[in-house]
Amino acid sequence: MELTAEILRAEEARPHLIEGLYALYRAHYAAVTPERFAEDLADKTHVLVVRDGEREIRGFTTLAVTKSDFEGGPLRAIFSGDTVMHRDYWGHQTLAFGWIRFAGRIKAKQPELPLYWFLISKGHRTYRYLSAFSVDFFPRWGRPTPARELAIMRRLARRRFGDAFDEARGLVHYEVSRGHLRPELAAVSELEGRRDDVRFFLERNPNYAQGDELVCLTELCLDNLKPIARRLFAQGFRS
Repeated sequence: MELTAEILRAEEARPHLIEGLYALYRAHYAAVTPERFAEDLADKTHVLVVRDGEREIRGFTTLAVTKSDFEGGPLRAIFSGDTVMHRDYWGHQTLAFGWIRFAGRIKAKQPELPLYWFLISKGHRTYRYLSAFSVDFFPRWGRPTPARELAIMRRLARRRFGDAFDEARGLVHYEVSRGHLRPELAAVSELEGRRDDVRFFLERNPNYAQGDELVCLTELCLDNLKPIARRLFAQGFRS
C-alpha cells in the first residue's frame, strides 16, 4: 500500500493526532506514558507523519530545529526525537526520504550556517540510517570521532539532557527508562549481527534494550551525503 509523508508544526498537532501517534508508539515501545509522550512532543518543533492510503498512521518522527553557538559562530541542528515505523512497514523508506527532503528545506533557509543531524539512538535500526545517509558520521567503527564533532555532540547533549548525559560513554542514561523497544523488537537477528554498524552500535550501547541512547552527529550538506540522500536533500533545498 502506498505511503505518504507529511510535515506538521508540532504546535499544530491536535489531540486526535497525538492519540494516534502515541498508540503507534506504545505498540512498539515499553515504559512510556501518554503524559510523557505529549510533553516530549511539546518540546519539538515539527513532526513527520507517515500515512497509508486510508490515512492510517503507519510511522512518525518528531524533531526539533535548534540553533547554538560553537567556537564563536552559530550553527543549527535537527534533533531527532521519538521515531517509529509500524513493523509491517519496515523496509519502506517513506519516512527516511521525507525526513531528508525536510532537512534540505531547513538548510535552504540559512545555507551559510552549518547544519547537523543530532540523533540519539536507542535501537540499531535507527543508528543504521547514519551509514545509509552519510559519508562521515560519528561515532562510528574504524575511526575516532574528531575533536570538533565530539565537542559539538557534547555541547548539544549537555544542553538538552543535562545530568542524564554520560559524557564518558557518549550515552543518554536515565535511572528509570523513559522508553525502550519492546523485547521482541529489540532483538538482533543473526544476519543483522554481522553488519559493522550493528556490531558497533551494540558495543557502544550494550544496554540499549533498557533505554540507553547513543548520542550521534553528522553534518547535513551535499558533500557529506550519499547519492540517494544527496538527491533528496537537493530536492528539499530547491522546494
